[in-house]
Amino acid sequence: MNWILLTIAGLFEVAFAFCLGKAKEATGNEMYLWYVGFFITLSLSMGLLIKATQFLPIGTAYAVWTGIGAVGTVIVGIFVFKEPTTFLRLLFLTTLIMSIVGLKAVSH
Repeated sequence: MNWILLTIAGLFEVAFAFCLGKAKEATGNEMYLWYVGFFITLSLSMGLLIKATQFLPIGTAYAVWTGIGAVGTVIVGIFVFKEPTTFLRLLFLTTLIMSIVGLKAVSH
């Protein structure tokens, strides 16, 4: 259950990064709505991370949470914000995913 909470926390990290990207593109009241979304998803992400770290090792949980956020944010950047997709970028993204899976595999 704690790994599920941690995964959801990581997805909310992706959501708050997405909100920041949309706020950067928006103007006026729309920008403020994206910032409200940012603060809501940030709070949910941090709350779930706190809950998960009560039972999981902090170093592993934080690395997995950050990794999910990083991988998800890169994917959102590529598909939503039209960021470049290069071989090296995908290679390092793959190594990051393998590292996250490895940390989970060796964690108790």
